[in-house]
Amino acid sequence: MSDDATKILLSESEMPRRWYNIVPDLPAPPPPVLHPGTLQPVGPDDLAPLFPMALIEQEVSPHRFVDIPDEVIDVYRLWRPSPLYRARRLEKALGTPAKIYYKYEGVSPAGSHKPNTAVPQAFYNAAAGVRRLTTETGAGQWGTALAFAAGQFGLDCEIWQVRASYDQKPYRKIMIETFGATIHPSPSELTEAGRKILAADPDSPGSLGIAISEAVEVAAQHPDTNYALGSVLNHVLLHQTIIGEEALLQLAKAGDAPDVIVGCTGGGSNFAGLAFPFLREKLAGRMSPTIRAVEPASCPSLTKGVYAYDFGDTAGMTPLMKMHTLGHEFIPDPIHAGGLRYHGMSPLISHVYELGLIEAVAKTQRECFEAGVRFARSEGIIPAPEPTHALAACVEEALRCKETGEEKVILTALCGHGHLDLPAYGKFLAGDMVDHELSGDAVQAALAGLPPVPA
Repeated sequence: MSDDATKILLSESEMPRRWYNIVPDLPAPPPPVLHPGTLQPVGPDDLAPLFPMALIEQEVSPHRFVDIPDEVIDVYRLWRPSPLYRARRLEKALGTPAKIYYKYEGVSPAGSHKPNTAVPQAFYNAAAGVRRLTTETGAGQWGTALAFAAGQFGLDCEIWQVRASYDQKPYRKIMIETFGATIHPSPSELTEAGRKILAADPDSPGSLGIAISEAVEVAAQHPDTNYALGSVLNHVLLHQTIIGEEALLQLAKAGDAPDVIVGCTGGGSNFAGLAFPFLREKLAGRMSPTIRAVEPASCPSLTKGVYAYDFGDTAGMTPLMKMHTLGHEFIPDPIHAGGLRYHGMSPLISHVYELGLIEAVAKTQRECFEAGVRFARSEGIIPAPEPTHALAACVEEALRCKETGEEKVILTALCGHGHLDLPAYGKFLAGDMVDHELSGDAVQAALAGLPPVPA
């Protein structure tokens, strides 16, 4: 391939046909998920009311690779393989000797990486005879993806969107309804969990934890309905690894290997999808990149949370997962990166972080939007608010290279475009955006409600 290539592509025939499960390659197994009543590890029967057996098996799979079904590949072909770009114009604007590559997932029907797991989740549920899926969504990317995927396999779909994002992003609602799904703001009067929150705070901005409670409650009450989750769980991260598997092949075509890998983290699926295949290569001694997770300063579960067992939702309806958490009762400030407003972090990413295999930093939203505008003006793509966190860290790393003269190779995932997030850019450009940083007192208050689990 030419040394001056800007876009590195794969053919459909080169698309990876397997997802990668990092668990067998880790130096220690992750802690088990616990039943909140017995504090014993959950089994398949505990998860069966919400998930089809195929996904439960993937959640606890001991296998390094899982074959991607042909039916899923057929839908993936609508946008996959996704392009890898060399950000030459950004490099020039920064005056850095570093090379910056970004894997662009905004080419999907939903405009983000989320269909990588929405499609297989819809497929496995349809194959199991399920008729309806419920879910939560923050910024709306996951809800859009599941609405699209459910339609591909003839499923109904009902979505609860965090109220702050529901109000900020009206076109998400229209997009979701265009794909055929039903959407409600959360908290809502439709569930016991929502009514309880509204009784305590009628103006609640909502949170992903609350929206999860509502979607899980409805799924548990109807035998023909299952719940689908867009991040956090092992099988979701598994499906996203097609991003990193493609990026490995594309960087090899470009003749490069990454020195630094950067990804934004909310629940963790985008970050894991890019980073885990490269972490496999690092653990095998074939490369040695620094792998950096970037989270919002207003919701810093990795950098300020504790590593403890906690509920995945606000109402305490889910099993207990050991993860970096700010406490399931924590309600984040309504920042524009709605997809990163989650109180916890994927248990698998939390475990990898505890093992010292990745590092984490937190960024304020004004710094992130500044990086997003800089990227848009040089590369021509307006990023979603979530990946601007990774871009801010990329810019920071590239400017360090400018000072040191190092010619590092930096890789990131541009996990979605920001075409439906323009009001947020409008606030930034008008100088009306406010930074929210979580205080130590707020962290301690949120952590006070952690469930008591013996060490």
